[in-house]
Amino acid sequence: MRSSLRPIALALFVVLGVIALAVFSGPAGAEGRRTPSRAGATAQHALDLVDEGRQTFRYDTFGDEVFWGDTLKLHQAIEGAALGGVGPGVSPKAALAVGLKVDVDALPHSLQSDLQHGRVNLDDPATTLALLKLNAVVGVTGFFQDGTPNRLRSVGLQCAVCHSTVDDSFTAGIGHRRDGWANRDLNVGAIINLSPDLSAVDALLGVPDATARTVLTSWGPGKFDAELFLDGKAFRPDGKSAATLIPPAFGLAGVNLHTWTGWGSVPHWNAFVANLEMHGVGRFWDPRLNDATQFPIAAANGFGNVNPTLDPKDDRITPRLPGLQAYQLSIPAPSPPAGSFDAAAAARGDEIFSGKARCSSCHVEPSWTEAGWNLHTPAEIGIDDFQANRAPDHRYRTAPLGGLWTHTKGGFYHDGRFPTLPDVVDHYDGFMSLGLTPQERSDLVEYLKSLPSEEAD
Repeated sequence: MRSSLRPIALALFVVLGVIALAVFSGPAGAEGRRTPSRAGATAQHALDLVDEGRQTFRYDTFGDEVFWGDTLKLHQAIEGAALGGVGPGVSPKAALAVGLKVDVDALPHSLQSDLQHGRVNLDDPATTLALLKLNAVVGVTGFFQDGTPNRLRSVGLQCAVCHSTVDDSFTAGIGHRRDGWANRDLNVGAIINLSPDLSAVDALLGVPDATARTVLTSWGPGKFDAELFLDGKAFRPDGKSAATLIPPAFGLAGVNLHTWTGWGSVPHWNAFVANLEMHGVGRFWDPRLNDATQFPIAAANGFGNVNPTLDPKDDRITPRLPGLQAYQLSIPAPSPPAGSFDAAAAARGDEIFSGKARCSSCHVEPSWTEAGWNLHTPAEIGIDDFQANRAPDHRYRTAPLGGLWTHTKGGFYHDGRFPTLPDVVDHYDGFMSLGLTPQERSDLVEYLKSLPSEEAD
């Protein structure tokens, strides 16, 4: 009897298994069901989004060549008079000198060999055009004339021009891309100053051409003034440039605000920069910019509501924001090189960070910023309010600390006012009356140099 029932039992078991599989695997849209197929689709969507964002970050100009090329005519300055442009042109040596980088992976092996053996003229702007044609200049795209392949008709910029660098593995300024790293070598002001026609900038600021060029020259390497074209404040009350350091674009997952002064989240700032700073073609909405007292230039030029009637099919920015955000949030803060800090001292510094120094009261591990509205008044951190007052909330962001070692060049805080990490620690030790000993301050610095580290995990 039992033996005769065994096949029936097996068949029933199989049927029940099929029914269970059908119940738990479909339909895909059923509320609350987590299925292998649905999970796989979600994972694939995430990967596709990150890949799309990487392409956008590295190569998309958002149509800003209309501004940098057609309006400012930067491509003419790059070519130089000998190639149909104006002036001496921009050679590879000149481009590297102002902080532009070259992606070695975009160079054919034959060209790499020629570079290694000194067979490439790095003083010739024609070589720069050849690099642009290879899409090898990080963050810069050259647009060439139809029928005249060695003549530029325009030039555009990408996110990567400021927020990527290279590892110098080939030579200084030439190597593999490091997306998200702040390019503290990049002299944005000097590059813009190459333009043979700054009349659009002059008109926006309401100043003579010589004044605009003086302002651009004042920025220096690694700095950019995003608020200049909103409020027209080119210099601080102490006479120093109002430009701020280019921040890194890594380690932002879980971090609410994206900028030194907390303008907004990652997608807000991406839209802000792509529309108002890069001058791409898209729609942008931020009614805070209608405040003519705080943002007189922005209010006068309608920057709070850009392209309100733009046909969605002509919008080069908005469709790119999801992928761009996904990619930026996926870039981890890079771990420091082996031997770049004292591990034993860093372990002691970890205890000080969370204890006596009270750093973790704001820089909460492991994101090293606050969950939520991570802003503080200037008085709370013991510095002046000039830059804070150029932003809507009049506050400074609690900056995430992961990867500090990658952007020591240019100093710390928004304007580099503290040249070194010991200077930052000394500031808080005095301002907050922490009473740290010299050894404790030193250990705390080693911990900051170690981030992100296994100790912090």
